[in-house]
Amino acid sequence: MKTLEDLPIQEGSRVLVRLDVNVPITDGIIHDDFRIAESVPTIRYLAQKKAKCVVVGHLGRPDGKAQKEFSLQPIAKRLGELLGKEVKFIPDPIGQEMQKQIGQMKPGEVVFLENIRFYPGEEQNDETFAKQLAQLADFYVNDAFGACHRAHASIAGVAKHLPSAAGLLLQKEVEVLAQIRERPEKPMIVIVGGTKVETKASFLAHISKNADAILLGNLISREAKEKGLQVAPSAEIVYAEDSIPGNGEEFDIGPQTLELFLSKLKGSRTVFWAGPLGKIEEEQYEKGSLAIANAILQSGAYAVAGGGDLAAFLNKHNLREKFAHVSTGGGAMLAFLAGEELPGLKALEFQV
Repeated sequence: MKTLEDLPIQEGSRVLVRLDVNVPITDGIIHDDFRIAESVPTIRYLAQKKAKCVVVGHLGRPDGKAQKEFSLQPIAKRLGELLGKEVKFIPDPIGQEMQKQIGQMKPGEVVFLENIRFYPGEEQNDETFAKQLAQLADFYVNDAFGACHRAHASIAGVAKHLPSAAGLLLQKEVEVLAQIRERPEKPMIVIVGGTKVETKASFLAHISKNADAILLGNLISREAKEKGLQVAPSAEIVYAEDSIPGNGEEFDIGPQTLELFLSKLKGSRTVFWAGPLGKIEEEQYEKGSLAIANAILQSGAYAVAGGGDLAAFLNKHNLREKFAHVSTGGGAMLAFLAGEELPGLKALEFQV
């Protein structure tokens, strides 16, 4: 996989950069800019190279139609604030007018295109649409790890038509998660919260080959017992034993489960945590997850976490920066750790 340093970017080079800016936002107010901020180093690198940086991203599921609530204008503004420079917002990225505007850009400038999912050709991975995007640039950089499991035009299509590389965030995500997947320092403890064990079964089966123990939160414990979770025999499965408040309302792990999980974390050298262990949107039910987070950090283990809800929770308690790495991916992260082929990563192997 080629990286930014492999591209012969010069002053005035046009670079199309795909970011994952699918952030929580309401009425134009961004609630967590984590994914935007994590790609700032890539944009800054290109700006310092005096490239003309054309940013592409998506928000929500507008189903190929322009919808004001999914506009990227507030995100373009936030990126400019994080960069400390103006980021011009372009409401229509396709057509001759866009070519003209890019031609008028000065080296080092950044423009941000409107939500690419406003165009049906994006999610259809339409070849003609991918070529139209490719015509905007001399190089393509994918820094959208969280969208790499999607075979969309701006993820998998454009790379076939331009010299391409991974951005700094994408490179970091792949390097860190590959270490977790293939060569973790042991003992390794895996913690999994949330629900939908069927969507995590492949991930659990794969990561269990290197895990010493897998700790499951209440809801996923119940599902795993009902549906029969298949993992490597060398990995110990540790189910939640009790909950708060109980009586079928499993909003947080109970004291027995917390004590059990804490005992399993002792002596660990690697910890991977996917998904919170309770209904963390309510303060009274976040105590278990908070205790686990602090225990992970106190253990001195190489600590990696992922999932949007968990990333936001860690940030709320000023713990996100203390982890070795917090992934910007959810589904993409689990798919990568399951050993699945991600269209966005595969596309970077194409070179024109």
